[in-house]
Amino acid sequence: MDLFSNIDIEPARKRIAELTQLVDQYNYEYYMNDRSLVSDFEFDALLRELTDLERQYPELASPNSPTKRVGGEVNKTFRQVSHRFPMLSLGNTYSIEEIVDFEARTRKLLGDTVFSYTCELKYDGVAIGLTYRHGQLVQAVTRGNGAVGDDITSNARTIGTIPLRLRGSYPDDFEARGEVVFPFDAFEAFNRQREAEGDEPFANPRNAASGSLKLQDSAECAKRKLQFCMYFMMLPSHWTTEGDRSQSSLMEPLLDTHAGRLQAARQMGFKVQPYIKECNNIGEIRAFIDYWDNERWNLPFAIDGIVIKVNQVALWDQLGLTAKSPRWAIAYKFKAQQVSTPLLSVSYQVGRTGIITPVANMEPVWLGGTTVKRATLVNADFIEKMNICEGDSLLVEKGGEIIPKVVGVDMAKRKPGARPVGYITNCPECGARLLRAEGEAGHYCPNSDDCPPQIVGRLEHFVSRKAMNIDNLGSERLELLYRKGLVHDVADLYTLSREQLVGLESYDNDGLRRTSIQDKGADNILAAIDHSRTVPFERVLFALGIRYVGEVGAKKLARYFKNIDALMAATEEKLSTVEDVGEKTARFIYDYFHDERHQRLVERLRTAGLQFTTAELHVDNVLDNKTFVVSGVFSRFSRDEIKAHIEQHGGKVSGSISGKTDYVVAGEKMGPEKLKKAEKLGIPVISEDDYLKMCEK
Repeated sequence: MDLFSNIDIEPARKRIAELTQLVDQYNYEYYMNDRSLVSDFEFDALLRELTDLERQYPELASPNSPTKRVGGEVNKTFRQVSHRFPMLSLGNTYSIEEIVDFEARTRKLLGDTVFSYTCELKYDGVAIGLTYRHGQLVQAVTRGNGAVGDDITSNARTIGTIPLRLRGSYPDDFEARGEVVFPFDAFEAFNRQREAEGDEPFANPRNAASGSLKLQDSAECAKRKLQFCMYFMMLPSHWTTEGDRSQSSLMEPLLDTHAGRLQAARQMGFKVQPYIKECNNIGEIRAFIDYWDNERWNLPFAIDGIVIKVNQVALWDQLGLTAKSPRWAIAYKFKAQQVSTPLLSVSYQVGRTGIITPVANMEPVWLGGTTVKRATLVNADFIEKMNICEGDSLLVEKGGEIIPKVVGVDMAKRKPGARPVGYITNCPECGARLLRAEGEAGHYCPNSDDCPPQIVGRLEHFVSRKAMNIDNLGSERLELLYRKGLVHDVADLYTLSREQLVGLESYDNDGLRRTSIQDKGADNILAAIDHSRTVPFERVLFALGIRYVGEVGAKKLARYFKNIDALMAATEEKLSTVEDVGEKTARFIYDYFHDERHQRLVERLRTAGLQFTTAELHVDNVLDNKTFVVSGVFSRFSRDEIKAHIEQHGGKVSGSISGKTDYVVAGEKMGPEKLKKAEKLGIPVISEDDYLKMCEK
């Protein structure tokens, strides 16, 4: 039987090899040369055939098969890995004078040695290291703290510009380093999709790239069209070449310089960006910096500076390292770009708690790679401090190259007789007279129960993960339910029916559908609402959205008063005796529960089956009031469960390590900075098993 099985498998082995070679070639041309050799239909058919064969003959599937590009592996936790070569950070400067000093210092250290520099773009993404052995990708690791990073190999395999198998000739064992970036067009398309599905858009490409690499489902990472931009090749002290031996003699001399290594990497199949230049003196370096300071906005991805390196690799050891960075390289960071643009009007946004935020509507202007036409004016004090007048031209820059902010007024363009911008006195949504609490910077609308943005904002807070955790109800859907008159307050969520939900749709001003609810969506919403009835009292209290009552405060109030009735009956003086509840917060809690509308709301939620009593916990004192910090991922508990377990056994939980910490309970993936701080302070770091043994005493 085994003999016949071997005969049967040979045609499959041959076809898998053929398909792998074809798909690899098409991928290479598409990602590296921007060429499509076949139609999408033909490519998908080949990939589907390869997938089916690998499913039928799993023993023939390679870890670096092109089918891994589409993902599918699920990683519950990311294993931490020590870097073979530490990932040092570069010294940064915003001063061209410091670049001049760097160049002069380098020449002094190297004396009469002939050398050059490479100037290249400083990508604004996520640094990772890729280990290749015998031409195969074996591991991908994030920078982490420079010494230890997270193993993200399954997600890295989905990035088209990361070669899974190398081409031509290559070192038998080396590490390729680079930056994972989210190209602007892919980032914007993905954000549009998120908004259409009712999810919050990502703030910027760099954070989105970082979050994508840490997704547990690699298939989700594959959808995001990330790119890997290689900038470094790390070779061990002893290495040999493999692959196409006829090319070895041509490749090996390239490895003597940094520019040559990048050229060799391009021949191996890496996508090395063409924006690199060899420079021989400070004049050429300055010209490169000046050119890209203007041209960076025309790139398809974000950069935040220029990296200058000594080109000759043999000189790196001679120049050496400082405690934090190499002496043979430095990064010049661009200053935030600033523009002047006319103020057209000031509009006012109403937040969940009624806080009013003024927004400058400006003549659209190109800034930092995007068109900017709005920026926050913070509050009335900010407008007065900046002395903003009607018709002024505002000076705007991007904070951290991400969020546009007003930094001043272009006084040279102020018109004679310009009048100061007057702050509104009434809510722009409901017309209520605005108030400003003593000692606070912002105005707020007190009409919390009838002001539409506050109602929708309160609904969003109520369903959020740390509150009632009602999935499938994003901001788009909640606004739809409110506009249709189905939900006016949070208690109305528990009266919704399937018939009311199915078929609901909303459209934007261009007639494009923003969101809709169909059969399955309605069932999912109702199931999540029903499950929320089991959420404990402390989270229900947080979900109510009482001003100044956060997640921690709600927990302490719930555990102190035990039930909603005792809390509602408490005086301001009694409330202020609770730990971390000051007089101001006590006053807001008291006023909230002495409003008849809120009393009726609580009764409706109680009738709906929500938890308004704290489950009685048997608390022993085995942990003797010791303070614990919890860090990492645990096998027996979730993070919330182990914290509750500590409190149940008479311990205290703190979010940060200090001299008052007695123990740190460390799981997998414990934060390296916390570990370092615990060691510095001499605080015992114990495992999950050690902790459980303490509880048995």
